[in-house]
Amino acid sequence: MSNSTSSSTTKTRVSQMAENLVGSEIIKLSGEIKERIKAGQDIHNFTIGDFNPALFPIPQGLEDEIVKAYRAKQTNYPASNGVLELRIEVAQFIKQKQGLEYSTDDFLISGGARPLIHAAYQALVDQDDEVVFPVPSWNNNHYTHMAHGKKVMVETSPDTNFMPVVEQLQPHMMTARLIALCSPLNPTGTIFSKEQLEAICEAVVAANKLRGPENPLYIMFDQIYWTLCYDGGQHFDPVSLNPEMRPYTIYIDGLSKAFAATGIRVGWAFGPTHIIAKMKSILGHIGAWAPKAEQVATAAFLSKAEEVESYIGWIKSELSERLVTFYDGFTNLKNDGFPVAVIKPQGALYLTVKFSLRGKETREGTILENTKDIAAFLLNEGGLAIVPFYAFGASEDSEWFRLSVGTADKNEISEVFRKIKAALSTLK
Repeated sequence: MSNSTSSSTTKTRVSQMAENLVGSEIIKLSGEIKERIKAGQDIHNFTIGDFNPALFPIPQGLEDEIVKAYRAKQTNYPASNGVLELRIEVAQFIKQKQGLEYSTDDFLISGGARPLIHAAYQALVDQDDEVVFPVPSWNNNHYTHMAHGKKVMVETSPDTNFMPVVEQLQPHMMTARLIALCSPLNPTGTIFSKEQLEAICEAVVAANKLRGPENPLYIMFDQIYWTLCYDGGQHFDPVSLNPEMRPYTIYIDGLSKAFAATGIRVGWAFGPTHIIAKMKSILGHIGAWAPKAEQVATAAFLSKAEEVESYIGWIKSELSERLVTFYDGFTNLKNDGFPVAVIKPQGALYLTVKFSLRGKETREGTILENTKDIAAFLLNEGGLAIVPFYAFGASEDSEWFRLSVGTADKNEISEVFRKIKAALSTLK
């Protein structure tokens, strides 16, 4: 008989960080839904913040340039901070679209935005440093954990469209190292007003004057959805509103959302030169570079301003149409007396919806006691797969959900609401 113990039953030692790290709740949920769909269940999956390429193909010009780059054998290592042509084009893109002027050395290219966020945390946060972020928000809890920081979660409310306000953040500005912000916000699809962000920036500048140059407070500003603002909504960013924020702001951005290019994996960060240099060193050891061919192709595509503008206009129109259709559908349900609420979409590809079903009884006699029960009911009875806000750090009591429209077929939305209405009608 072997004295060895099965590896499947033996719990070997790992780091404390790894032991306590929670995997992505959204990816897990989306994977479970996909398995149910494969098994033949009729489900409308609006969980993942991604696009159906059949509905949202990447720009044809970008696709052509990627093929061209591979045929030109652009398959060796890229420069560790990104190929120069791409940094030049991204700097020009940001200057033209946002009016922000940064040197090419102030840009860092990576394999999507995630490694850049991780690098920003690693570059700025020491063990037990406070990281302040609103909830719901995407993944800041996990990045803080991996950086061994101390999470300071500020729970927002529908009264401010789930965007944080200065009164919530200011009490932490003398002790925190980093404030993580995102606009348009994942998961809510809402944006900072000029007044909201101006007030936060003024408070950060004031705090840094008191803290001194050796102990700065930084903002990581995730603007990956910034080109996707609707109905006259305008994107505002810290440095444009307050130039004194320049030494304290690290921007996170990329190709994935504006151009439906989530799988192309080209992201960029920009900010203070010395911080970008440290992030470059961190990612250099990880090797989290975007593939060289995709970098070369993205540079060539971004140089075609007319084609870039045309695609952004098209994708905004397509996403806005879906968001408005869903918003109108939920508004109609509310007007018909069903216990739902919805926030008007402002940006990104997300709609914020509330199902106030706690305490309701199903036709089988089961009481919906919590948000997990509500999510299961919507999935099993209404064929609707959406993500509860507790997956984004909000309270488990929250009855708000994120609905992502990047996979929504416009021709099927009416059927979605037929099923939802039928399911809600069965509750007592």
